[in-house]
Amino acid sequence: MNEAKTKTVYLGMIADIMHPGLTRIISEGAKHGELVVGLFTDRAVASRKRLPFLSYEQRREVVESIKGVSRVVPQDEWSYIPNILKFRPDCLIHGDDWKNGAAAEMRQKVFDTMAEIGGEVIEVPYTHGINSSGLFNEVKALGTTPEVRMKMLRRLIEAKPIVRIMEAHDGLCGLIIENLEVEKGERVEAFDGMWSSSLTDSTSKGKPDIEAVDLTTRLQDLNNILECTTKPIIFDGDTGGKTEHFAFTVRTLERHGVSAVIIEDKTGLKKNSLFGTDAVQTQDSIENFCNKIKTGKEAQITEDFMIIARIESLIAGKSVLDALQRADAYVEAGADGIMIHSKDKSGDDIREFCLAFREKHRKVPLVVVPTTYNHIYEEQLAGWGVNVVIYANHMLRAAYPAMKAAATSILENERSLEANPLCMPIKEILELIPGTK
Repeated sequence: MNEAKTKTVYLGMIADIMHPGLTRIISEGAKHGELVVGLFTDRAVASRKRLPFLSYEQRREVVESIKGVSRVVPQDEWSYIPNILKFRPDCLIHGDDWKNGAAAEMRQKVFDTMAEIGGEVIEVPYTHGINSSGLFNEVKALGTTPEVRMKMLRRLIEAKPIVRIMEAHDGLCGLIIENLEVEKGERVEAFDGMWSSSLTDSTSKGKPDIEAVDLTTRLQDLNNILECTTKPIIFDGDTGGKTEHFAFTVRTLERHGVSAVIIEDKTGLKKNSLFGTDAVQTQDSIENFCNKIKTGKEAQITEDFMIIARIESLIAGKSVLDALQRADAYVEAGADGIMIHSKDKSGDDIREFCLAFREKHRKVPLVVVPTTYNHIYEEQLAGWGVNVVIYANHMLRAAYPAMKAAATSILENERSLEANPLCMPIKEILELIPGTK
């Protein structure tokens, strides 16, 4: 007589931070048959929340070593349905903590789909006393390493339709970007990383944006951000300076754990690009700039650090064709990505460039800074082939009018009472910075 077929049990999990609740549900699932763990990929997790600390490969290695796990398969979507239909398990096991809230709708879809294929859903009691968010905050409080931080930008570009970067010019900005989240249904929206802007670094010191603040001084401010955050950082390298000096800049940034440097193909005294043709904008020759890119790539130690070439053709009043020709040359020289910049408010020239660039370069990361064409949604940018959007100066621009309004109120009223609504309560300030209380 043939033995009864062993049942297949499906368990979906992220497994970024393993805790007793997860090992218990694995043990319970193994009791019902051959346990298949659908391990959420980076792409699946990033569609709803923060990128996991560990890569998919690292998490898979951990899960495969746990007693009771028969095999691990990738779950490439937040929804369980595609894998249910693909693997057609006899049972699906899940904690009972998805009965309410945003997950309730997914729960019902899982029950319906399992019923369609003749399977069942097993719900196990949620393990109380273990809070994944609390564990995450504890791990984040430990900080990160330069190597882990540097790798994260490439992982984000691979995992997300578009990576969202916000300008930070001090540690307080960094803390806001690190911790701010907005819930939108099942999704949690957050910034993916930080932009160390030469404009805001200079302006916050009361200096013009003409590369007047040297690298050593900028690194002091950057260290303040690095010390209190874990998210990846893209560094605004202006023109990159002299080619010979750029090699040392790359080594220094890489050693600090910065993920990428963006350098622009201009020469001479730097003038901010948003002046456009109102200021003299002199582009470097393609040959010289390609040599600078090659020098930087030869200097870097790891494969994770990125050198991104910023093209100023549209700023200098040249054509999209000129920008595309430069992009081709810079990619050939070894650039890990291309940033295209424009001060045109319509965004039409950016769209034209992106669509043409993406036809030829399918995988090369594309970066934009929509300061002037800010009516364009991120979803539209992603549709053009954009990988990274940088909000390049908004933290400083928002801080200045707020500070000016508070100071004006005090002058007008000759006391600070009326300024209270414009200011955070002092108690919140004291609780904002870890270790103050």
